[in-house]
Formats: sequence, structure tokens, C-alpha cells
Amino acid sequence: MSLSWMAWTWQTATFFILLAMVLAGMGLWEWKRPGGNPRRGIFGLDTTRGDRLFITLLGSGFIALGWLSFIGSPPYGALVICALWAIFVFRRV
Repeated sequence: MSLSWMAWTWQTATFFILLAMVLAGMGLWEWKRPGGNPRRGIFGLDTTRGDRLFITLLGSGFIALGWLSFIGSPPYGALVICALWAIFVFRRV
């Protein structure tokens, strides 16, 4: 499959495929075990699983952009910080 029609790289395609897999996984999780009542986290927000996923993805985007702005390539450190952010959000927020 050639991605040259959009000037995509394999890394970009992988990112969007993984994003689609995460969204599908969250949909299956919600279907198998409905989330029930929202829970209140340390930020004082009532959040569901979907809300926490959105907060995780939005925060990870800002972390990655900040990493590239202040530190540059390679962004492996940002990946570690994003993983820690995701764990924090799903456990505490």
C-alpha cells in the first residue's frame, strides 16, 4: 500500500492506526463492562473512561509538542513522559 498520495510516512500511518485501535479498544471495553457512574479525581472533575482517554491524548499531544520545542529530537523521552501521564490520568483523575 503506497501512502505517497498524502505524503505520509510509515510513522504517521502507524500513529493513526494505533489511535484507531485505542478508540476501538475503549469501545469494546465499554461494551463489555459499562463504565457506570463517573468518578471524582484529584482535579475535582467527574470523569468517565472516555473523558480520561481524551485528557490523556490531549495532554500527550502537549507533552510531545513541548518536548520537540524545548529539547528536539529524538522524542523518546516524551514517549516515557506520555506513558507516565496516561498511567497517572487513568489511576488518579
